[in-house]
Amino acid sequence: MIGFLGEFEATLDAKGRFLLPAGFKKQLPEEENSRFVINRGFERCLSLYPIKNWEPLFADISNIDEFDEEARQFRRYFLNGATYVEPDTAGRLLVPGNLKAYAGLDKNIVLVSAVKKIEIWDSSKYHQLFDSLSAEDYSKLAKKVMGKPNT
Repeated sequence: MIGFLGEFEATLDAKGRFLLPAGFKKQLPEEENSRFVINRGFERCLSLYPIKNWEPLFADISNIDEFDEEARQFRRYFLNGATYVEPDTAGRLLVPGNLKAYAGLDKNIVLVSAVKKIEIWDSSKYHQLFDSLSAEDYSKLAKKVMGKPNT
């Protein structure tokens, strides 16, 4: 598994391409920096997966119960728009138009570590997300998610 740390700003060109920041490139094994899957993320951002991280997730999704209506709905929604992307000769990755519209990406974007993937956010939406969370709310969320119940 490939894991990521960091937050980097980038820009989309007129065709919807961006350069993967050097900070993330350095975290990729050399043989793993040429193919990715990009798709819709939660909270109207995009998710960029190195192939090595995408394949086990795709296998898990492929094995969910197709006779379960919620499972089918989840699979449809999660895979809707998922696209293989590779850097062009200049090293840029193209964001497909439908995904660009979904995330409301314009020019300024932020690429953020989400452990096994990189989230791609519209810069203003990303900063707004953090401005809306107080230190107290963050502390409560951390305790809820990471805290151990008292025994």
